[in-house]
Amino acid sequence: MYIVILAGGSGTRFWPLSRKSTPKQLMSVFGGKSMLQRTVERVLPMNPKRIMVVTNVLQAAETRKQLEYITGVPVDVIEEPVGRNTAPAIGLAASLIARFDPDGIMAVLPADHYILDEEVFRGTLVQARSVAESGTLVTLGITPTRPETGYGYIEAEGKGEGRAIAVRRFVEKPNLERAMEFLATGRFFWNSGMFVWGACTILDQIGAFMPELCAALAKLTFGEEVWEISDLKPQIEAIYAGIKGESIDFGVMEKAEDVQVIPASFGWSDVGSWSALPEVMEGDAEGHVVINSHGSVSIGSEGCLASGNGKLVAFVGVKDLILVDTPDAIMVCSKSAAQDVKKVVEELEKRGETGYL
Repeated sequence: MYIVILAGGSGTRFWPLSRKSTPKQLMSVFGGKSMLQRTVERVLPMNPKRIMVVTNVLQAAETRKQLEYITGVPVDVIEEPVGRNTAPAIGLAASLIARFDPDGIMAVLPADHYILDEEVFRGTLVQARSVAESGTLVTLGITPTRPETGYGYIEAEGKGEGRAIAVRRFVEKPNLERAMEFLATGRFFWNSGMFVWGACTILDQIGAFMPELCAALAKLTFGEEVWEISDLKPQIEAIYAGIKGESIDFGVMEKAEDVQVIPASFGWSDVGSWSALPEVMEGDAEGHVVINSHGSVSIGSEGCLASGNGKLVAFVGVKDLILVDTPDAIMVCSKSAAQDVKKVVEELEKRGETGYL
């Protein structure tokens, strides 16, 4: 199986630690390896045929640097000149695989997700591969543990875990009342954004539902040297200049007929904002999560999160507060407003304060 890792996100919700050149996937959010490195190492025991990382041109150099130590499996870094959402990135990778291995099966994984039980995760991918070999589009659905309003959902034709089930529909992020109704049915799963399918299968589906993108990808010409992709850069730049951005979910998955979901429980989070860290990192006795810091002191405080830039962090009389300290910026917000951190980035862009981006 080929592993395609989508690593072009900007990670604006993790500002100011995350910047355009070093977004969330290139950060050491949990200490040690970056999220990209953890994603790559997670699949190495499967002995994939190749690992293909699709990233933004601004992040390509750091991406290559972080993956230099990987041996035993070929790793390609494919540069997008500009972000165009997931459909073009997936179509580009599928075109490469189909050119050199028409029967190739590819797993598409975001670079910035947290997985607790990696062995179960790998087993789920193997199961998905066996389903995808029949020409089916397969997505991994996470068995929900709470009525989450921050995730999209997948409704299956039936209940169950550990087996592939036909997908009835994809549903956008619901309000709390609808999310509770979803959980009660047992047929809804969180949309993880992870997929497994044949390279030629997804290209056929792109052709059916995204003809403009298909026509653009068809212009790619390949040399005779197998997997020599360095000379594709000008072609990719030309293609991306004329295509629009669209997600694979909206462009294909919501329209395709033969889609199946494999329900899974391997401890998953998309770590979508600072407030998600307490879900995947154990806090202290007061519920504080402290990273990148020289310890902490808590006086009459609880449930806070801090990234202290190597400093000691002291919490005094505060609750559910987020503090992020970097050499050039400090961000303070409530946990309930963590999703709005991206608005700071938007405001800085309006002001032309590019040095903070």
